[in-house]
Amino acid sequence: MVKSPCVNWCEMHPQTGYCLGCFRTLDEIARWSSLSDDEQRTINRQLPLRKTSQGNDPSLSPLT
Repeated sequence: MVKSPCVNWCEMHPQTGYCLGCFRTLDEIARWSSLSDDEQRTINRQLPLRKTSQGNDPSLSPLT
């Protein structure tokens, strides 16, 4: 089993649909335990890009 990227900060960004803590979608979070290891690894590989792209766009900040 692949370690979950959850950091216990569960807040969904209304524009991106990503959790502000782990950058997964609600569907990915809900299905995590039933996904295969390969599917989990695929999601985990996408998370840094999601975090970077959200962090570089001030309009996506939850504080604006």
